[in-house]
Amino acid sequence: MIRLSTTEADFEPRFAALIEQARETTAKVDAAVSAIIADVRANGDAALIDYTQRFDRWKPGALRITDAELAEAEASVEPALLEALDLAAARIEAFHRAQMPADLEMKDAQGLTLGMRWGALDAVGLYVPGGKAAYPSSVLMNAIPARVAGVGRVVMCVPTPDGVTNPLVLAAARRAGVSELWRVGGAQAIAAMAWGTESIAPVDRIAGPGNAYVAEAKRQVFGRVGIDSIAGPSEVVVIADASNDAAHVAMDLMAQAEHDEAAQSILITDDAAFAEAVVQAVEQALATLPRAGIAGESWRRHGAVVLVRNWDEACELTNRLAPEHLQIMVDAPRALFSRIRHAGAAFLGPWCPEAVGDYVAGPNHVLPTGRSARYASGLSVFDFLKRTTWVEADRAALEAVGPAAVALARAEGLTAHAESVAQRLRLNRPT
Repeated sequence: MIRLSTTEADFEPRFAALIEQARETTAKVDAAVSAIIADVRANGDAALIDYTQRFDRWKPGALRITDAELAEAEASVEPALLEALDLAAARIEAFHRAQMPADLEMKDAQGLTLGMRWGALDAVGLYVPGGKAAYPSSVLMNAIPARVAGVGRVVMCVPTPDGVTNPLVLAAARRAGVSELWRVGGAQAIAAMAWGTESIAPVDRIAGPGNAYVAEAKRQVFGRVGIDSIAGPSEVVVIADASNDAAHVAMDLMAQAEHDEAAQSILITDDAAFAEAVVQAVEQALATLPRAGIAGESWRRHGAVVLVRNWDEACELTNRLAPEHLQIMVDAPRALFSRIRHAGAAFLGPWCPEAVGDYVAGPNHVLPTGRSARYASGLSVFDFLKRTTWVEADRAALEAVGPAAVALARAEGLTAHAESVAQRLRLNRPT
């Protein structure tokens, strides 16, 4: 764990090194993924069955998960968990419905009518990690915005190692309105959704997290289809003053650290004694957490405690970090938040831990990582919508703006462009 203070002479190079830490996987899987994609394109379902047998140690009787299997899985889930799913789904849907944009139409001074129309994608594909280490919350966060946006066909691929399906994941898919579920994982699932097979029709956009093979496959099929992002390890910055409970802050840091060894948790505070109390609380938490091995490795390799002189410095450093998650636990957190330009999602006040956003708050938990919050946003209905602009003009409107178009087209040497306007302007005009 790195300790930094803005009062130290070597702070700037050490903080720059923290920002530039290489937390991504260094595994080179591009060639293997390219071969899998080519195989799926050439051999379709046969390739999917072969990879499922090889990688998931199971040969499926059928690639598609049936409605009967979904109902059986849902029936096996405890009622309390189904109620929790329903609460989360309702809140996620309500927030994403509020995001839906309105079409635009305006008539300008020259008489042209200008507009922008929003429309949903025809089909999207969702990738969900499978087996016992599965995340039903991610199913809700990916599928519900697509359905709210009006996508007609929502396809989900989930691996089933050793033939094991996670009932809660299937229940979440059923509640989120997924159209088709396929027991296919890895790069082969991405290839199938991008290019199609005998059974799986291709989609227009692919979203959802996965391992290095899935991330590389998404990178390689981009252009054939759209993708949400290439997600990296999870991260959180917690800005907290000494009025907070050190144990609460420590658990907030560990909530990110337990994702995987490459996750990053950073505390920024203006109180040295409080910083030390949080560090001690982290050590106590690591003595009891079931995933202490993962969380401890993350904390030791990538965690940091940054001591600042004031909140101006805290805001400046946070903007440079551009974290996926940001918790602000100070007096008047909104005032501080107004000065943060770059963060995937923010959680304000001591009663709003980031973990509530992972499940039931309502905004999406699929967020930009690796400082990409400088230019990217979290998943939303906009990822499943596209814009079409339109123009309508009568003769008077064309006569008002057309001569400028003709002049610009001729200046660019595009004669047909110029004439497509100029010929209309000459119609029925006295010589």
